[in-house]
Order: sequence, then structure tokens, then C-alpha cells
Amino acid sequence: MKRCLYCSTSYETVNWVCPTCGHTPTIVDELLIFAPELEQGGTGFEPKAYSELAILEDKNFWFRSRNQLIVWALKRHIPDIRRYMEIGCGTGYVLSGIAQAYPKALLTGSDVFAVGLSHAARRVKVAEMIQMDARHIPYTEEFDVIGAFDVLEHIKEDETVLSEMLRALRPGGIILITVPQHPFLWSEIDDYACHVRRYRHGELREKVRNAGFFVEYETSFVSLLFPLMVTSRLARPRKTNELLADPLSELRLPVYVNRIFESVMNVERTLIKLGVHFPFGGSLLLMARKGRIGI
Repeated sequence: MKRCLYCSTSYETVNWVCPTCGHTPTIVDELLIFAPELEQGGTGFEPKAYSELAILEDKNFWFRSRNQLIVWALKRHIPDIRRYMEIGCGTGYVLSGIAQAYPKALLTGSDVFAVGLSHAARRVKVAEMIQMDARHIPYTEEFDVIGAFDVLEHIKEDETVLSEMLRALRPGGIILITVPQHPFLWSEIDDYACHVRRYRHGELREKVRNAGFFVEYETSFVSLLFPLMVTSRLARPRKTNELLADPLSELRLPVYVNRIFESVMNVERTLIKLGVHFPFGGSLLLMARKGRIGI
């Protein structure tokens, strides 16, 4: 069901006209705008950087490995998805992986900033794209799955977002989330990306449970590369000015380094599939369900 963000009425109609108060979202270039006051906000990237980011995502070991882990986790728990929403879909890289894995699913991509959604729309032509504030999701009991991949760390009110996700899910629906973890790893990369936190051990699990979910699966990843990550983050001098000049520099790895790192991540994913739960790692993946006892 749709949900009016002005009067909180939930309704089922083809269009977005609220039957109670008559409110309808703004439409700009065929894109539904639910939070116009935030649409053009700062993202940490110049608009032109999104085109290059979309290219780098296809090649970078971290984005490729994370996509494969996400799709595996979904397939393991949900062989069939009817309705899927992604919060903070950016240029649509993860959404494109979901579209390939679930070709019959109805997909919705969302982001608070409209600038990336044009890239996402070109990448995933079958998906509906909307601009919205994740603290105010315009749906009630609509989706089987809601994903948020490296999004919550940007939002101060992450617990509000989790509560909104709960309301937007159908009974028995699932959230799948990835976040960066370990505050001691904080670096200029987090500053530039406008992160407000790296999650402490157990912090996301506690917040998800407090929102009303039951955790079904959790593991760290980027674990086999974790010692190298710690050394890189803690040993090098801060390079804020370099990042400001070229925010995508961290993603441009030499081809042979990228291949080695991806091979390590492939081994790690194989271990995860075999049942290994890594207690540490640069990132955390968590899956939880609405209305069912988990772990």
C-alpha cells in the first residue's frame, strides 16, 4: 500500500493521489519526488563523478564481491521475491544484481539524492525509481524485501529508518543490510563519505531487534583482508586534500591488485557459504525478518 507522508493515510490506488487529503508527490523528469527539500543535497560527489563511479563499480573487487554476497544471502533465505525495494540505491549497481537474480520481481530503487537515480534508471530499466527520505518511507506493508547497502552509516536517525522499514514490509518480510564496522578504522574516507558512524560489534543487531525485527543471519565480511585494511587505515597519514581533489582515487586499484583482492574475497565467500561466521571484518551483513523468531 501507498502511504501519504502528509496525513499518514495508507491507501491502494494506481496513482499517488491521497484519497484523504488529496496530496500528490512532485514529478520531475518522470521521477517521483517525496522529499524535495533534500533532492539536491550534497552527496560528497560532484554530479559528473556518478558516471565514473558507475564504471568503477563494475570493475572494483569490493563492489563485485559485495554484490555476490548479497545475492547469495537473498537466494539462501528467499528463493522468490515479488516486491523489492532498495534504500539508497545510488547508481543502481546492487539493484542490477538483484534484477538479474530475480527477473520476475517488481523492483523499486530509491535515493535521497536525485542525481544518481538517472544512472540507476539506465542501468536497471525495469525498476521504478523514486526520490525519498528513508526516514519517511511512503509505503505500508508493500515489500517482501527491503535492502540498504552501506546506507545506514550516513543517517544519524538510523533507528527511525529501521522502524520505517518494518512498517513498509509485508508480514514475514525481510531486511538485508550491509554497514561498515569497527570505529577504530575511522579514516578520511569515512569523513569524505559523510559517514556518521562505523558500527560497533553488536550495535546494528541491537538496533534491528529494538525496531521489532528478528535477526536470522549475520556475518562480517572483508575479513581475510582485514589485517591489510587495519594496517592501511592506521599506518598511513591522512590524505583529506587528495581525496577532496579526487574522491574516487581509492577505487582505482592496479589491475593485478584488484584481481588478487577479488580472489581473496571469493575464498572468503566460499567459507561463508560453508557456514563460517566471521566475527570481524571491515563490513557487516545482517538479515532480519518481520514477525518471526530468529537468532
